[in-house]
Amino acid sequence: MVFGISIVIIAAFVLWGVLNPVGLVQQADQFLAFTTSNFGWFYLFATFGFLIFVIYLAFSKYGHIRLGGDEDEPEFSDMSWFAMLFSAGMGIGLVFWGVAEPVSHYTTPPQGAESQSAEAARLAMRYAFFHWGLHPWAIYSVVGVILAYFQFRKKRSGLISQTFYPLIGEKVNGGLGKCIDILAIIATSFGVATSLGLGTLQINGGLRFIWGVPNQVGIQIVILIVLTVLYMLSATTGLERGIKLLSNANLLVALGLLVCTFVLGPTSFLLDTFTLTVGGYLQNLIQMSLRLTPFTQGTWVSNWTLFYWAWWIAWAPFVGMFIARVSKGRTIKEFVLGVLFIPSLFSFIWFSVFGGTGLHQQIMEGIKLSEAVSKDVTSALFFALNHLPFGSVLAFISLLLIITFFITSADSATYVLGMFSSGGSLNPSVKVKIAWGLTQSAIAFVLLLSQGLDALQTASIVTALPFSLIMALMCVSLMKSLNEEARNIRRKERAFRRAVEEMVEEEESGPINGERVRFLFLQSSFPFHTHQQFVFH
Repeated sequence: MVFGISIVIIAAFVLWGVLNPVGLVQQADQFLAFTTSNFGWFYLFATFGFLIFVIYLAFSKYGHIRLGGDEDEPEFSDMSWFAMLFSAGMGIGLVFWGVAEPVSHYTTPPQGAESQSAEAARLAMRYAFFHWGLHPWAIYSVVGVILAYFQFRKKRSGLISQTFYPLIGEKVNGGLGKCIDILAIIATSFGVATSLGLGTLQINGGLRFIWGVPNQVGIQIVILIVLTVLYMLSATTGLERGIKLLSNANLLVALGLLVCTFVLGPTSFLLDTFTLTVGGYLQNLIQMSLRLTPFTQGTWVSNWTLFYWAWWIAWAPFVGMFIARVSKGRTIKEFVLGVLFIPSLFSFIWFSVFGGTGLHQQIMEGIKLSEAVSKDVTSALFFALNHLPFGSVLAFISLLLIITFFITSADSATYVLGMFSSGGSLNPSVKVKIAWGLTQSAIAFVLLLSQGLDALQTASIVTALPFSLIMALMCVSLMKSLNEEARNIRRKERAFRRAVEEMVEEEESGPINGERVRFLFLQSSFPFHTHQQFVFH
């Protein structure tokens, strides 16, 4: 039922985009403008609240709770885990916007700063950190940790609706639960299809910049078909081989490109930029998190910050589900610290190197990078790298990185959509994954032909408003379940303590019966560290 209704709704939107792309764009833009202008405050409070919530979780008394059984160990190594969550989360986006966003902010800065001034450059880097740092990863962390907790610890199926069990009980299996799951599938499907289309456009832009390949729809269709075959091959190999190996390769190539650009670029300038921007980011974090412009009626916050927050929330079902799937066996604290801080730090370094290089070329070297960005944002990275030593080699590596990120993201998405449409199965069948993969590529194919890609992107972002409410309720549900688990642990501790005290009273004249203590220890089911604290202290 969920699968069928989702397909019908997705097909209706795609058909609308084919037959009347202008009309879909207009309607989607109007609704997006309505939500950002009337609910912008809610997006800001919700996103900042998610950040505070996950940090609290990590350092609270619940941080030691394992996402799985008490004896479960992580399924993947730390490096593979980080590589997979990073590749699924925003890898291709960093490559796309690493140069383009800081340069765009430099020419049209926030907070009323003068265009192309020193203050504009500082704000450009600070807001790039802001849009790609702690806040988006907090959004992903909320969905990921809640899904992992209910799926692996509470043994619920891997569906968004199942996280509401503490609030609505068996109603999660009724109409309300199905509506939640349908919304998650639609948001994921629209977001992934949009990314496939945008990734195809950037690959075409890279091919045109490097080898002069025409930037045409026919070329883009060929690119999409080739990449579809590649990520379908990856999807058939499973999580352990396909996505894991590709994610590790992505990380190595990304680190190689990062190091080469850092060494060949203005190294000292980049280090200074990183230091300055981290300080400015931390100092102004709260102010930027809650910044609106009601007195000037400016549009910058709506066009950038609110757009990003809505986009990250729309992607949260997909990325959160995937991160949850690869995080079984980790504690809540380990999960949050790994998902929140490590990718954010990597994003800061990435923007410092690539954004800093772009701004140095624009400001210090007189290269008209801003004009290149305004003409074709897909070529911004290649244009900047071309002005470095071995620029053509770096441009080729970046194109390779975009392709591998594209394949990994598409592969991860088919996996998650397969889970959503298979009742939350941890291992959806190859047939289901291939069906979703072909569906996503078909949507991107049709919308590339009809120029309806922007409309679908806007439509996917519109789903962020209801899903942000769902995320807030998911947090309430998690806290209710955690409090209940804590009460159960305290009851078991009291029972264990009373049993030992009774045994001591019975055997005052001799040593405590070690076998009986061991029996009580094994029969209780509260976490191991609690046993240690009681027995040894």
